[in-house]
Amino acid sequence: MHEMSLAEGVRTIIEEAAAAQGFRAVRGVVLEIGELAAVDVDALRFSLEVVLADTIAAGATVTVEPVRGSGWCSDCARTVPIRELYDACPHCAGYRVQASAGREMRVKALEVA
Repeated sequence: MHEMSLAEGVRTIIEEAAAAQGFRAVRGVVLEIGELAAVDVDALRFSLEVVLADTIAAGATVTVEPVRGSGWCSDCARTVPIRELYDACPHCAGYRVQASAGREMRVKALEVA
């Protein structure tokens, strides 16, 4: 379950931001997670609950903003929506589609006190 290591990474980002900016509590965390990122959001939420339990972000609300998957089809030379990494192009049915969005996961914002 790689969601636990992702949650630990989020904790590190929160701790580093707190040290740099001097806030004492985190009330909310906003995450952007791509459809193609292979992240189980429920498992990540559980993992965040565990790793943030004794930190300044204990009990913080976690909001997940999904990022749609898209890719560049080199056969028809356009950006197309994709839901899986190896989806065919919805326009030409070709499989030469390179994912260009939707693989990311990032901490977008922290609500701090």
